[in-house]
Amino acid sequence: MIGDSSRVKILWSLLDGKAYTATELSVFADISRSNASMHLTKLVDADILKVSSQGRHRYYSFARVEVAHAIEAMGALVPAPLTKTSDKIKNDPIRFCRTCYDHIAGNVGVAITDQFIENGYLSLTGNSINLTESGKIFFNDFGIDTEALNRQKRKLTKTCLDWSERRFHLSGSLASAFLNKLLADDCLRRTDNSRALFITFEGKRQLFELLKIEL
Repeated sequence: MIGDSSRVKILWSLLDGKAYTATELSVFADISRSNASMHLTKLVDADILKVSSQGRHRYYSFARVEVAHAIEAMGALVPAPLTKTSDKIKNDPIRFCRTCYDHIAGNVGVAITDQFIENGYLSLTGNSINLTESGKIFFNDFGIDTEALNRQKRKLTKTCLDWSERRFHLSGSLASAFLNKLLADDCLRRTDNSRALFITFEGKRQLFELLKIEL
């Protein structure tokens, strides 16, 4: 179902976490409107996508967050580049810092996760990542109510395989809340028509003060 090249483009374009119309998705996939509608119907019937109506428009998005994680992780099947330098990564906004549906991915996303673990805010055992007691204090002090997140149906912390770094970054409701806080504080800014995230001066300052990450 997700192996068709047009459907791959449609699914990849939805990884920015937004909902799009069939017309918009047809442009992203470079196919006709009628062809896109056919693909979208199949994806909705397979419970990969969902559709919601607003006025005269119908908007398509992932049926559940696990689908987004699966699509992102499949990018790791693409052979890694032979050379991988810090300068090349920084000059590639998608590889450097991007959204993975609703959390931070790329070089910066992995670096943040590494520091969470190194500082003892998260514990990693195999593929399982969990919030520690000191982590609860850190995130609560940062303005994220971890108890409220725990009451949600969505899992608090999960590992997500980063396709560009080939390592785990943090996903789950905690990672989503962390991204939203950085956006609200103008530490990160979304970019038009891209999943790349722009890191502001304030963002560089906060990430260094909080986690000693130099950008």
